Amino acid sequence: MAMDAKAIEQLILDVIPDAQVRIEDLRGDGDHYAAYVSSPSFAGKNRVQQHQMVYAALQGKMGGELHALALQTSVPDDQ
Repeated sequence: MAMDAKAIEQLILDVIPDAQVRIEDLRGDGDHYAAYVSSPSFAGKNRVQQHQMVYAALQGKMGGELHALALQTSVPDDQ
């Protein structure tokens, strides 16, 4: 079963509430998404740690309900 982009966004915001999240459905099939997540919470963390935070927020749905996610994370410029 595919996931809705809004559901992905909400899962991330539930765990990283200060994040700015943009989700794109890459193929229009509800299975292949790109996520752009910017958060002050990422400050001081390397890219792997930032991605781990986002994947943890997805509560194990990667590889199941959520087939593919191209993830880009960043710290906002004003940090």
